[in-house]
Amino acid sequence: MNLKLKKSKSFSIAISLITLAIILIGCRGDEVSPTPTPDVFKPPTPAPSPSPTPAQLQSPTPSSAETCHNYLVFVADLTIPDGSEAAPGERLVKQWRVENTGECNWSAGYTVQLISGPDLGASRTQALYPARRKAKAILQITFTAPQEPGTYTSMWQAFDPQGMPFGEAFYIEIVVEEE
Repeated sequence: MNLKLKKSKSFSIAISLITLAIILIGCRGDEVSPTPTPDVFKPPTPAPSPSPTPAQLQSPTPSSAETCHNYLVFVADLTIPDGSEAAPGERLVKQWRVENTGECNWSAGYTVQLISGPDLGASRTQALYPARRKAKAILQITFTAPQEPGTYTSMWQAFDPQGMPFGEAFYIEIVVEEE
């Protein structure tokens, strides 16, 4: 009887150890499931810049050791088609759909900058909202129509954290009518 009890305890211990080993193998911490990312990112309405969060301060930016290729493709005008009429002083919220077709993720260090034409009341440097590679994004800039009648074209382009331009340029074109 004592031998059967010992065999039963040994068998239970062996089963427990095997079960524990299977659980530990299944819970290995070196495998991380990818987090799904949305295909389209629409930035919030521009507001005063808050202090950067610790996560923003630690955003990776390409270094000279990293060699990824940046590229932006213009996809579509979402608001204010080219040649749209505007009243003098009218507030205009322009949106473009673009795609990050490069190999780099756009981090907080990326910008959009005026490269040609009037700034139309917008800051000449705007944040290029983060977008993962191969993702589409919506860029938005708020402009103010000039007081003088005429046709105005404001051209913009993306810049990497090192200040190098990349990708296709995009623009807003408006016609300010006399009052």
